[in-house]
Amino acid sequence: MMTAMDLGSLIESHGYWVLLIGCLLEGETILVLAGFAAHGGHMNPFAVVGIAATAGFAGDQFYFWLGRRHGDAVIARWPSVAAHNDRLQRMIFRYHTALIVGIRFAYGLRIAGPILIGMSAVSGFRFALLNALGAVIWACLIPGIGWVFGHAAERMLGEARNLEGWLLLGLVGVGIVVWWIESRRRR
Repeated sequence: MMTAMDLGSLIESHGYWVLLIGCLLEGETILVLAGFAAHGGHMNPFAVVGIAATAGFAGDQFYFWLGRRHGDAVIARWPSVAAHNDRLQRMIFRYHTALIVGIRFAYGLRIAGPILIGMSAVSGFRFALLNALGAVIWACLIPGIGWVFGHAAERMLGEARNLEGWLLLGLVGVGIVVWWIESRRRR
């Protein structure tokens, strides 16, 4: 069984690159967990914010330029989005500042949003500035939720570090039960 010490070492050894990859993609769950790990002393909170802001910015820049260069081909893969593209482009034209800063907070639009904005008339420079602002806000706010959760868990449960191994084992157990139920249901 994995002990709390082993789990902490695992997070300290691999947490930063997992955070980097997670924030290049969607990132919210990884970022909340990183905030929780930072509260527990397993990750540096300033490094968490720096990595998250940098990776979040870079990921959205990539998707923006993907939309700018190949937007029509990419959007063709999402027929439901393509059907609403004209309306979405009008919204982007009218509210682009708020959309660029806030798109990373809209569940399910972290990738599609920057692609759609890249297909619009918004300049690359303007997108980069607003994207940087949004990335910093996101990188501070989301791990803060994990930090607060860690603080609350510690107050409710006492020293949370003693429970990490059991919590991980419990999550794995729940995952196995869910997998078993789903496999039985498919039969």
